[in-house]
Amino acid sequence: MGDRGGPYTLGQLAQALGAVLEGDSELVIRGVAPLETAGPDQLSFVTHPKSLPLAASSRAGALLVGAEVKDLRAPLLRAASPQTALIALLKLFHPAPPFSAGIHPSALVASDSRIHPNASVGAFAVIQPRAVVGPRARIFPMVYVGEGVEIGEESTVYANVVIREGVRIGRRVIIHAGAVLGSDGFGYAFDGSAHQKIPQVGGVVIEDDVEIGANVTIDRATLGDTVVRRGTKIDNLVQVAHNVEIGQHAIVVAQSGISGSCRVGTGAVLGGQVGIADHVTIGDGVMLGAQSGVPGDIRAAGQYLGTPARPVAEARRIYAAMPRLPDLLKKVRALERRVRELEARLGIESTGSGEADAD
Repeated sequence: MGDRGGPYTLGQLAQALGAVLEGDSELVIRGVAPLETAGPDQLSFVTHPKSLPLAASSRAGALLVGAEVKDLRAPLLRAASPQTALIALLKLFHPAPPFSAGIHPSALVASDSRIHPNASVGAFAVIQPRAVVGPRARIFPMVYVGEGVEIGEESTVYANVVIREGVRIGRRVIIHAGAVLGSDGFGYAFDGSAHQKIPQVGGVVIEDDVEIGANVTIDRATLGDTVVRRGTKIDNLVQVAHNVEIGQHAIVVAQSGISGSCRVGTGAVLGGQVGIADHVTIGDGVMLGAQSGVPGDIRAAGQYLGTPARPVAEARRIYAAMPRLPDLLKKVRALERRVRELEARLGIESTGSGEADAD
């Protein structure tokens, strides 16, 4: 994507970002680029210490860095929070495209739906009866909005999203392409001969300022609601099962799966490919490392890792020991043989199980 904002001088950028400038205030910056590809008229950034060697050799005209960064050549923009400053910087050079309200002629919109005059509905979108689309909401092409769905103001629903009947979406929610909200929960009862489907008659509630990644699936509740609370961010390819409740400002990273009736606390973080068994509670502030498996409740805030998930220090000790297990097993076998030999010499009946000798 090309730069749409700017150019700006470094002095203007320093003022806009609340940053301290070290270098030529009149240097013109025309865009933002990664350290590897930035040129003399572009600004790049350092948000992690691992990037410092690359920053030292970058051809960028200027660098956005934290106050603690040393030994980098000027020009520099020093910010108290480089990541926060980077957000503002990207918005300056890549402003949001102009909003255009209206309903595309090819969209299929039920006569008793309510589309705010300042909302936008794209080509071939389908809006079913009694659906409500709020002011400045954007419905991209090929979106399906089911009966009675509510979409709050300034929310964005990208192409090919499916929002089934009765789903309620708050304000400033972002739903990326291919997501499905409100599909049936995976509920069956075995009657001795077949799996009988349990009717899934509940709903889904997405509160304000939630972001939902591409191809996420959030199932409707059996009864009541599946709920994603305010400010939570869900990465691509995540499965949220029926009757789950995710607390405020949680993070759920790609390919994670949250089974039915789980509770995920405020500020919890689920790393990539985390799996949580049904009816499990994850407490406020719990952080689960990538590929953690959680069969039972974890209520105390802290970092956890592994399958089954354990406190991270314990899990790391286990992982560190695992490569040594074959050698340890050989040593145990050797010790057991020596014990049996000693017992035989002393005429003592062996009490060992001999299990370590099994292959």
